[in-house]
Amino acid sequence: MAREFEGKTIFITGAAKGQGRAVALAFAKEGANIIAFDLGEKISYPAYNRSSNEDLEKLKEDVEALGAKIVIYAGDVRKAEEVKEAVERGVEQFETIDILFSNAGIAAYGRSHELEEEQWDAVIDINLKGGWLVSKYAIPHLIKQGGVIIYNSSVAGLRGFNRMSHYSASKHGLVGLAKAQAIELAPYGVRVITLHPTGVNTPMNDGLAELEGTTPEEIAERSAGNLLPVPWIETEDVVEAVKYLASKKARFITGSQFVLDAGLLTD
Repeated sequence: MAREFEGKTIFITGAAKGQGRAVALAFAKEGANIIAFDLGEKISYPAYNRSSNEDLEKLKEDVEALGAKIVIYAGDVRKAEEVKEAVERGVEQFETIDILFSNAGIAAYGRSHELEEEQWDAVIDINLKGGWLVSKYAIPHLIKQGGVIIYNSSVAGLRGFNRMSHYSASKHGLVGLAKAQAIELAPYGVRVITLHPTGVNTPMNDGLAELEGTTPEEIAERSAGNLLPVPWIETEDVVEAVKYLASKKARFITGSQFVLDAGLLTD
């Protein structure tokens, strides 16, 4: 029985941990080639960031253990030359890019008027500019394939959240970017979608809890609003959404927002 993404190539940012890692492993099981991009060192803001070269190397081992092929690249989505080189290395190895899962992102707390300019810039540049830069260099290859771009936004891309103005602004920005690109790229058969999960059970929750001096469960309660009785969803739920949106089943979905919110955004 043929696997769903046999021979396809997916470029994933923020691939070393959490949602990105889960998507990489799931697509590897389905026969896809993986281009995994993540920051190989700690950044100053937010202080909890823990992605490392070791995480990328472990992902490589795990993908190859599944019999799939992978190219890893430790780089910063804010740096055009690093993004460009990662795309070039991936295409040199696999010839194409069929799917872009733009997932790299950071989150932190702070009232808008109390944020430092550097803190604002870090979130906007990684979450929004980084998404644009990766798409900039991937799109010429996606056009050849009639591929798909999936931006991992958030429920914070569709509503505001207390003490997260920079995060919410960046995630709203991805919606505008995706809508414009959907118009630009439709003539080439390229689809562009934003994904909007509620809180996801990933190491980011641990990091936010550490910064706040509390627990991941308290972080979930603080932003409570899910109608379904769960504090968060799992990475496997995000995986299933990405697989669907990247598949032929979603061939007419573009320029829209795919909500995976456990009911949080219900009016």
